[in-house]
Amino acid sequence: MSVISEKPAPAQKVFNVPNQLTVARLLLSIVLFVLIAYESYLASLIVFVIAASTDWLDGYWARKYGQVTNLGRILDPFVDKIIICGTFIFLVSIPNSGVRAWMAVLVVGRELLVTALRSYLEGEGADFSASMSGKLKMVFQCIAAGLALFALHQGPLRSDTLAWAVEISVWAAVLLTIASGSAYIFKAIALLRR
Repeated sequence: MSVISEKPAPAQKVFNVPNQLTVARLLLSIVLFVLIAYESYLASLIVFVIAASTDWLDGYWARKYGQVTNLGRILDPFVDKIIICGTFIFLVSIPNSGVRAWMAVLVVGRELLVTALRSYLEGEGADFSASMSGKLKMVFQCIAAGLALFALHQGPLRSDTLAWAVEISVWAAVLLTIASGSAYIFKAIALLRR
């Protein structure tokens, strides 16, 4: 009697390891926001670092083992945006976090614009994949949010050096947000002209 090996059903392929990691990061973001709301800044910093630093893992796994899915291509950047935008929004409500309301609006607005452009252009068959400036922007946003959480954990004991580091990192993240957003806009204009 021969055993016929069947291919897994599409539903089994969709919820693979990379997508499970992405969903775990989404759940971590909820934990992160609760911790920030309850002023548990050290715990929130640890959760933020875990969620942000494992971002590369799901993408690496998906590419290495050929487990790239349409769900993953949508879910992974969505979760990235939830973590970053949510953290910036929560930091705005905390005095001395270093993040101003207009900065959070800029970060969220840039993400919404790039997502809308990507959705439209890729729907038209154009390649609008992430650029190096976008990845660099994400790194600096993570550094800024992480330093802000660490400084909040230090409280009144924070040093002037740490306060300056937060200020510089937040401004660097904002400037890179503007630069990368502008780069995507020019890329979109070039693609639309074709």
